[in-house]
Amino acid sequence: MKKLVISIVLINLLAACASNKPADTSTASGSTAASDSSASAGYTGKTDMNAFNDPNGLLAKRSVYYPFDVSAVQDADKPAVQAHAAYLRDNPNRNARLEGNCDERGSNEYNLALGQRRADGVKKMLELGGAKAGQLESVSYGEEKPRASGHEEASWAQNRRTDLNYAN
Repeated sequence: MKKLVISIVLINLLAACASNKPADTSTASGSTAASDSSASAGYTGKTDMNAFNDPNGLLAKRSVYYPFDVSAVQDADKPAVQAHAAYLRDNPNRNARLEGNCDERGSNEYNLALGQRRADGVKKMLELGGAKAGQLESVSYGEEKPRASGHEEASWAQNRRTDLNYAN
């Protein structure tokens, strides 16, 4: 069990390092603070649709993961959420659905509430980044839509997430 926990921690650390590289390579020199924050978040403008398909791009990352029984967005996921906020701010015709999920541990009621807190936390962060409340919908699926079907920590870690899905 100890080796499993250590390996999960190492995987998360590697993932955190990989998600920070796109922000380091941007060299925007915009005229406003908003455009500077958009570029540093990995999003470069309205027509940058390739960012959604680039597996190394922040906009391609559409899931936020959490430790057990936590609803706060972790530091490793904040750059991706900020990039999505900048994209939504610059594209007011786009809408996003934030789907909070949990692992199978805990009661159905507790997991629905935790999933909602997770989705609402991402929604609040997107709004702080410039997205409008009318562009966002947050829902909770609790433990009902697992990504992984196993009954061990590696599977549970994949199921503790908020998915960001664009509606249009």
